Amino acid sequence: MQVLRLGTRGSKLALWQAEYVARELSSHLSGVDIKIITIKTKGDKILDVPLAQIGDKGLFTREIENELLNGTIDMAVHSMKDLPSLLGEGLCLGAVLPRENPHDVFISTRHQSLASLPAGATIGTSSLRRAAQLKKMRPDIKLVNMRGNVETRIRKMEEQELGGIILAYAGVKRLGYEKFIREIIAAEDILPAVGQGAVAIELRADDKETCRLVQTINDQNTWLETTVERAFLARLEGGCQVPIACLAKKEEDHLKINGLIASLDGSRVYKAAMECGFNDVAKSGCQLAEQLLAMGAGQILDEIRLQGE
Repeated sequence: MQVLRLGTRGSKLALWQAEYVARELSSHLSGVDIKIITIKTKGDKILDVPLAQIGDKGLFTREIENELLNGTIDMAVHSMKDLPSLLGEGLCLGAVLPRENPHDVFISTRHQSLASLPAGATIGTSSLRRAAQLKKMRPDIKLVNMRGNVETRIRKMEEQELGGIILAYAGVKRLGYEKFIREIIAAEDILPAVGQGAVAIELRADDKETCRLVQTINDQNTWLETTVERAFLARLEGGCQVPIACLAKKEEDHLKINGLIASLDGSRVYKAAMECGFNDVAKSGCQLAEQLLAMGAGQILDEIRLQGE
C-alpha cells in the first residue's frame, strides 16, 4: 500500500484540517494510506507576543515547508490564510478543499452583537485587520491583544470579563463552538482575511505523482476565489503586519471581488470592488490591488513598513 505522509501543526484546528484532508483523499483513492505527522512552528512556540511583532512570513508554515523540502513529508496542510502569498522555491499549491463560510464572527457571553456593545466595551483580537476595521466601525471600543486557539480565547474572554472576541467562523464551527457565536459579521463591516475558511495542500513542485493524487479533491470554486485573493495580497506584499483584506465570491459566470487596505488606527480605510471572468483570475486580483494603490492606499503601506524598520 502506498503511504502519503501529511505534515501539519499540532493544534486542534490544524489536526481537524489534516484529518479532513486524509478522509477526503482516502475516499477518493484506493490503496493509499495517509500518515499524519505533527510539526511545531515558530508561531506555535511564541504565544505571548502579538503576531505583528514577530514577523509573519512563514510564521505558521516555515518549519513544515522545510520538512516538505527535505522529503520527510509528502504534503503539508495549512489554513490558507496562514500560507504566504508567494511560496518558497521548490514549493507549489497542490489543491484546496471546499471553503467554509469565510466571514468573521462575534463571540460573547454578555452581548448579542457588535452594535449592542456598550460604549467603551473591550474586545479581544490579535489581528491588525480586524482591529483596524473595528476601530473604523466602533471608535469607542477598546482592544486587547489575544492569541491562542479557539478554546483558549473563549476562556480568556470569560476570565478577563471582556465584551467579546472576534474569530473566524470556520475555526469556531470546525471545533464545535458555534453556541458562542452571537453574530456572523457582514463583509461590509469586517472584510475577511485572504483565504479565510479554506484548507490548502502544499507540495514539492517536482512531485508530479502526489500532485496528481491531491487534484482528485481540489475544489475548483475555492481554487478560483483564493487565487484571486492571494494575487491581490502578493501585489501589495502584505501579511498580518498590515491591515489588508480581500474576499472573492464565485457567482454563476463571474467572480465578485472586494478588497481593503486600512491604517492601523482605522482612521483611513480604502475599499475597492470589481467583477471578473474565470480566464485570468490572478491578473484580476492584481488589478484590484492597483485600484487601491491608485486611490492612495500605498501611502498607508509605506508608513507601516517604515514603522517596522
